[in-house]
Amino acid sequence: MPAVPALIRVGHKGADAIVRGNTAASFDAALAAGVDMIEFDVLAERPDGSGELLVAHDYGIVRRYGAPTLAAALAHLASPRFAAVRLQVDLKRSGYERGVIGALDAAGLAERSFVSTGELGALARVRALAPELRLGWTVPDVGGVCSRPLLSQTAGRVFRRALIRRAAERLAAREIDALVPQWPLVDGALVEAVRGAGAELYAWTVDDAAQIARLAALGVTGVITNDPRLFATLS
Repeated sequence: MPAVPALIRVGHKGADAIVRGNTAASFDAALAAGVDMIEFDVLAERPDGSGELLVAHDYGIVRRYGAPTLAAALAHLASPRFAAVRLQVDLKRSGYERGVIGALDAAGLAERSFVSTGELGALARVRALAPELRLGWTVPDVGGVCSRPLLSQTAGRVFRRALIRRAAERLAAREIDALVPQWPLVDGALVEAVRGAGAELYAWTVDDAAQIARLAALGVTGVITNDPRLFATLS
């Protein structure tokens, strides 16, 4: 297992601000920018969870650009030049958990991967099928509360308090090993609660150098960005 740096630098979809994400070229760009981890998305070919597993964020992207298969992406990431890079495998839906686990095992990448999703049912199924895989709970789920412009400061505080409680419960029950919150949710109390439980916290998706510096100062485990060149500003 690669050594863990003070701040884990995570490339979102590889390096989506440099090269279109969820592609081999984007993974290469992330590697060139010096990431410690690459995040990428996985969808089933069909919404019911059947068909080939694809590396894509949504079906609109698949229709417009196509998508590599998960097997092809993992073969690329299994090359020796990526040996020091961890992987965050983000499930956009549920129903294809067994296929993802099998693909990671077949590629020999399960040990340096963790699976994240906002789908609690998917997390439970992965835990039951592969207890050794690390799991991250993504909050809020796609289209969640933080993306809404009308979220008030009061509502934000209430949401954060509830999140701390729910995350603590799931960590204590070994349902998850990491919390993956949208960056506006992250404050000192959340970081203290998660890190105090011996778990990891990855903030997404941060494309501003000042915000990356703020989150690093708070003590988050890692920051997920579309532009991993921004991590150079921390040096």
